[in-house]
Amino acid sequence: MIRLIEDICTVFWRDWIVLKRRLTKFILSRMVAPILYLVAFGYGLGRSISVEGGTYIDFLVPGILALNSMNISFNSITPVHAERVYHKSLEEYILAPIAPAAFVIGKVLAAMLRSFISSALILVLAMLFGASLQPLSSPVAMVTFLLVLLINSAIFAGLGFIAAMRINTYEEMSQVNTYILLPMSFLCGTFFKTSTLPDTVRFVIELLPLTHTSYLLRGLGTGNEVSVSSIVVLMIYLAIVLSMSLRAFNRVE
Repeated sequence: MIRLIEDICTVFWRDWIVLKRRLTKFILSRMVAPILYLVAFGYGLGRSISVEGGTYIDFLVPGILALNSMNISFNSITPVHAERVYHKSLEEYILAPIAPAAFVIGKVLAAMLRSFISSALILVLAMLFGASLQPLSSPVAMVTFLLVLLINSAIFAGLGFIAAMRINTYEEMSQVNTYILLPMSFLCGTFFKTSTLPDTVRFVIELLPLTHTSYLLRGLGTGNEVSVSSIVVLMIYLAIVLSMSLRAFNRVE
């Protein structure tokens, strides 16, 4: 067990060194999309909209956080695909004396770190734009809020890892964003309530993890009741995705 933790730290530390060298560029690039969302939807559209007795920007911020954690964590695994298909450097990890689980967990944790930094940046920007979030006034709610974000990040980092192990071209990798992530970005309760969708569409949408993340973050952000079933769904997704990630990596070995 100690050896596994050491191996995980080794993989994670390598990614942290890379991120640290590019941290300024990473932060600046992650400010663009949230600012556009906050200005366009929060100020431009949101000034004339009230949701559940509150402002639209308060409704919007949890959705942006869920959306951002999905995109950042998934795309943070993209270099693993390039290492396997184009650079052929994944073999170095395969031949290294580390457990396969350590490589998978280390990469997922590195993606979660990127997502966490980006989410913290969005929270700061949201407060500057006048959003009010209930978790900021309660340590327990804040910890729960962050845990939900991290679980969501781990799920989509795992999905990114599975795609990186099974997809053989860059074009196919980009299609995952087009056909899976992009529809989820707009339909999973990020910008509007899923109750407005037709019943059939809503049934499908409410099976997806991003929908449950949006529900949880919005409930925590507005001080409303949190759905225990959504937490259970996310934990099931996390267990499935991590086990499939490990299996996919073992097949490559």
